[in-house]
Amino acid sequence: MTKFVLLAILAATALNAADYKLKVTPENTAWGYYWSEAKPVLNIKSGDTVEVQTDLDTDPARLIELGVPKDQITREMYELYEKVPKEQRGGQQLTGPIFIQGAEPGDVLEVRIQKIVMDLPYAYNGHGNFMFKDFERGAKIIPLDRERMIGHVAPGVDVPLAPFFGGMGVAPPPAMGKIKSGPPGIHAGNLDNRDLVAGTTLFIPVHVPGALFEVGDGHAGQGDGEVDRNALETSLTGTFQFIVRKDMHLKWPRGETPTHYIMMGLDPDLMEANKIAILETIDFLMKEKKMSHDDAYVLASVGIDFVITQCVDGTLGVHSMIPKSIFKSGN
Repeated sequence: MTKFVLLAILAATALNAADYKLKVTPENTAWGYYWSEAKPVLNIKSGDTVEVQTDLDTDPARLIELGVPKDQITREMYELYEKVPKEQRGGQQLTGPIFIQGAEPGDVLEVRIQKIVMDLPYAYNGHGNFMFKDFERGAKIIPLDRERMIGHVAPGVDVPLAPFFGGMGVAPPPAMGKIKSGPPGIHAGNLDNRDLVAGTTLFIPVHVPGALFEVGDGHAGQGDGEVDRNALETSLTGTFQFIVRKDMHLKWPRGETPTHYIMMGLDPDLMEANKIAILETIDFLMKEKKMSHDDAYVLASVGIDFVITQCVDGTLGVHSMIPKSIFKSGN
């Protein structure tokens, strides 16, 4: 074995080895909220990696009713519903919070999503009638082929899988109190942004010491919009690296993929969310790419896609996808 090959193996092993593992337990679950006064379940340093287990937040009894074999329901799923009183349930099951040392209000938490593993061979989709009152409410179990990375949605209809976490966020400013996990906001939270898969990065403004990061709402896949209320809801385990950025200052969350920069707009009004995404895009282009205001505005129209992230969370989302390929090297 050559020295080069040995170093490559050691580097790959180091990349895959998380500094900490955080399992799903009733004690490690913030059920349905983000809060500046939440007690952290893990304390780490900037630069550390954490492997975080999350859970499908559907009652096991309901899954059995829909045809899921009992042996495909994990011990953690049973335990959460057995040990957490019914009055304390509601909203998303979020694992955390994680305290990141050195993070202070005004900083940015850089969350590198290194790896995502699907833990179940199925997903749940509950389709509601909130937009169409004449639609009946329902739910179905969708088998997942984790080898071929497809979900069997209907006879003869398969969709590609691209797992991501719908909910990744930090504590909001103390003045906001304990906020529900459903609507996203300046704390990120339930963004439901399907582009934030493994190999991408989320940047979140920090509002309290330690940031208090929480994650959940695992999706095996989703379309832009998430129009029936749910995605392919499932249990995921993710590996994250957390980096405190003192050199960044943001008002809204941002993302980055190997091919795109992502600017986000969030508001109960979809047009206002779109306006925020446009202004965030122009601001990014002016500050990071040194473009004039007019040139940035033109580029937003002629070279950048604005996507409906989701339209089901009360606070709606629009995000821009800025292709890196349009910028000449060094610009």
